[in-house]
Amino acid sequence: MNITRLAPSPTGALHLGNARTFLINWLMARQNGWRIVLRIEDLDGPRIKSGKDEQSIDELRWLGIDWDEGPIYQTARREVYQSAVGKLIAGGHAYPCVCSRKEVELAASAPHAEDGAAVYPGTCRGRFKTIEEATAFSGKPPAIRFAVPEGSIVSFVDEFAGLRSFDVPSTLGDFVIAKADGTPAYQLSVVVDDAAMGITHIVRGDDLIDSTPRQILLYRALGLEQHIPRHYHLPLVVGEDGRRLAKRHGDTRLSFYRDSGASAGRVRAMLARTMGLETYNEISIEEMTTQFSLQSVPRHTIVFTRAMDAWLRRI
Repeated sequence: MNITRLAPSPTGALHLGNARTFLINWLMARQNGWRIVLRIEDLDGPRIKSGKDEQSIDELRWLGIDWDEGPIYQTARREVYQSAVGKLIAGGHAYPCVCSRKEVELAASAPHAEDGAAVYPGTCRGRFKTIEEATAFSGKPPAIRFAVPEGSIVSFVDEFAGLRSFDVPSTLGDFVIAKADGTPAYQLSVVVDDAAMGITHIVRGDDLIDSTPRQILLYRALGLEQHIPRHYHLPLVVGEDGRRLAKRHGDTRLSFYRDSGASAGRVRAMLARTMGLETYNEISIEEMTTQFSLQSVPRHTIVFTRAMDAWLRRI
C-alpha cells in the first residue's frame, strides 16, 4: 500500500505556500489511491503556538483536504525517538556534542550550508566516550550529532526535481539529531515516523531537498534502508522580491483571506492556476481532482504578486 503524509507544524498559521504544497500532495494521493496520514509535527517547543494545530486542521478541511488516519502528534512519540537515538549512539553512528552554535560558527572552515547554518567541523567527534563524560566536562547535557560517514556521496532521483547528489561531509556535515534538552531534531523524528507509519511518498517544498540526503543516511544507520520513500520536492511560493513567502510580503495566511470573505473555491482557483490549471473565479475540490496533473505543475518558483492578493480580496 502506498501512503503519504500531511505534516503541518503548529509554529504558525498556514499560508498560501503551505496550502499549495498540501493541496498538491492531497491531489496526488487521491488520484493515485494513496492512503493519507495527518501528522502534527509539534516538537519545536519554544516555537509552538497554542491552538495552531486545531487551526491548521480546520483550515485544511475548509480547503477541502481530508485524510485517512490521524491526527498523530509527535510529542506523544518521544520514547520512540529516544530509542532511535540510543540505537545510533550504541552503533557508533552518533556522539555527544557540547559546542554552542557560536562556537560552531567560529570554528567552521567549510562553506555554509544552503539553510544558512555553518557546516559542523567535527570538534566533538571522538572527544567523549559517553554522554555522562560530555555532561561532566561542560556542566550541562550535550546535544547528539549524527556522525556522517567519510566520503558519503548521497544520490537519489527526486520524482519532480530529478537526479540530485550531495557530498554530505563537506556541504552538510555532522548534524544534530537530538537537542541538549532531549528534544529530537526534525531530521531524526521524520525518519523514525515515516518508517513506522509506512510512508512511501513524500511531497514537500524544495527548501527541504537537502534534508533528504541526511535522512537517507539515517535510514541506513537505523537499518531501515528498505523503507526509504520516494520524494517529490516542489518549488516554493515566493514574494515579488524572490524570497520565500513570509510576513515581509504582507498577510498571506489562509485565515486572513477566509476572514476577508474569500471562499475556499476562490482560494483553490488561485492556487490551481499556480499548478498549471486553467480556471476562473471558483473551482471545486472534485474538479481539481479530475483536472490536476503533476506534469503541468511549473518547474520554477511561483511568485505571489500584489495582483493575486487583490484578486483574492476582490479589491
